Amino acid sequence: MLMESIVFLGFNLYAWITIVTVLSMFSVLLFTKLRADLVFLGAIAILFVTGVLDAKEAFSGFSSTSVVVIGVLFVVVAGLTHTGVLQWIVKHLLGQPNSYSKAVVRLMLPVAALSSFLSNTTVVALFVGIVKMWSKKLNISPSKLLIPLSYASGMGGVCTLIGTPPNLIISGLYADNTGKAMNVLATTIPGLFCLFVGVLSIIAMRKLLPDRKAPETAFESTSDYTVELLVPSDNDHVGMTIEEAGLMNVRGGTLIEIIHYDNRELVSPVPSDEYLMGGDRLVFAGQIDEMLDLKKSHGFVNADHHIFTLDEVDKNRQLHTAYITFGSNLINTTIGDSAFEKDNNMTLVAVARRGQRINESPRQVVLQAGDTLLFECSPHAKINTERLASQLQFFDSEQVPNIGKKTLVSTTIMIAMVVLSALNVIPLLQCAFLAAMAMLIFRCCNVDQAMKAINWEILMVFAGSVVLGVAIQKTGIAERLAFGILDVCGTNPIIVMAAICFVGTFITEFISNTAAGAMFFPIMYEAAEKMGYDPYPFLIALMVSISSSFATPIGSPTHMLVYGPGGYRFSDFMRIGLLMNLIILAANILIVNIIFQLTPLQ
Repeated sequence: MLMESIVFLGFNLYAWITIVTVLSMFSVLLFTKLRADLVFLGAIAILFVTGVLDAKEAFSGFSSTSVVVIGVLFVVVAGLTHTGVLQWIVKHLLGQPNSYSKAVVRLMLPVAALSSFLSNTTVVALFVGIVKMWSKKLNISPSKLLIPLSYASGMGGVCTLIGTPPNLIISGLYADNTGKAMNVLATTIPGLFCLFVGVLSIIAMRKLLPDRKAPETAFESTSDYTVELLVPSDNDHVGMTIEEAGLMNVRGGTLIEIIHYDNRELVSPVPSDEYLMGGDRLVFAGQIDEMLDLKKSHGFVNADHHIFTLDEVDKNRQLHTAYITFGSNLINTTIGDSAFEKDNNMTLVAVARRGQRINESPRQVVLQAGDTLLFECSPHAKINTERLASQLQFFDSEQVPNIGKKTLVSTTIMIAMVVLSALNVIPLLQCAFLAAMAMLIFRCCNVDQAMKAINWEILMVFAGSVVLGVAIQKTGIAERLAFGILDVCGTNPIIVMAAICFVGTFITEFISNTAAGAMFFPIMYEAAEKMGYDPYPFLIALMVSISSSFATPIGSPTHMLVYGPGGYRFSDFMRIGLLMNLIILAANILIVNIIFQLTPLQ
């Protein structure tokens, strides 16, 4: 009671603890590389230990219906992914349009449709490689299509409650407060209208999209960044180890492999204790002019033909392209100063930045977010892409599922889940459980694949977001902010709706849209009630607005996925994204007020 009696600027001590905790949490997420799940867990712990929330409230997120639904849907998506549903759709829908406008429509509509029911991150990760190849066929720069790809996934996710986590969080909180469940298609019409406006806006504003070189164009000719030298049989270094011969760290480059003359054995990565033999071919990557000095300093000669060709790559070695993600531990480091190559059994061959190869020793390049890295590993090596996912995004995975009878089975299961839920035959949570069980029973995915598909870190963030919403509402912060907005905006419901959605749209450029949904739900809910209106249409508008983050590459995980492959700069998203934010906001407010009558509470 003492804590509640201490009031400063209209907030009691519990409210100030909540405000400081929330601001601190967002600051940590923005400016550090700490895992988001640990940050949210720490925030929950502070709110619980300080008495802001009791035990039931502090752990309410883990039993929240919306969080459980998200966890179960991971299994459903695993079934669709492993049976090749996404690959089949990609293969049959893109086609060969004869103009940029048609290409945008052919790309954005299928992506939006898929993202309405599946994880938009999964959809974009699949489409990125396809779009890069497709853009070459159409003679369009990938940077003109990859931003529309990411935007489409976000706008499509809004079209159903299961398409994006904030929709599930907000609908779950609405059900908790009112006892009424939202239909799974509650946001479909507003979402489709905003998608239609978004597609037209992209076509109209295409000149604002950058025309960048694809980063991997710097790697199209292997002879441009590798040089092969032959070790003569009478060379003084024959019989020495690589380290003894001074070849581990040569000026301007890196020894990436040796092809032994006697047995054609390919050694890569090259260990320091590997012996040199007469007739060996040494393949170096880096700055060719400087590496050619080895002919003088070590008595090597040019190889009689360049064996490091794309044809031989397919037979004898593996090349993998990866992009450095935001928050990666590799940012501001060099590969040469770490044990990264040794730990992962691969060798860095070249680095490109915004479509241009960096002409210096790859292992000495200070890496930045979005840099493109070309790795080579031995023919039988397997890269653990899951373990490296927090640092690198690989787009050349060889794991392509087979398309067959199970593709049809998994598709039928997904459609049945959506239809039964939309018609209110079975509640969404039960539908999701039944669909997940069906995926396992019909072997669309196995138990291991299902368990690996569940992203526990994301679930922790979702659960933490629900708890934050509870704290903001319980401590009176939401009510106080709602009154503050009403004091500024008056009691016109459309203006209040637009004001909160405007702030939500731009807040979500910098924080998780799930967290933004949990934070703004109580504010929008309280504002609607204080004006005497049913909160339902206000919350529909909120769902659309907090998933409409277009202006920064950190505004959505899908933006991060396309940032590297598109060769983008941070400002590229702002040029078109700020206008997109305002256009979709206006479309959102317009359509919600046309479809949903703002009904006064009885």
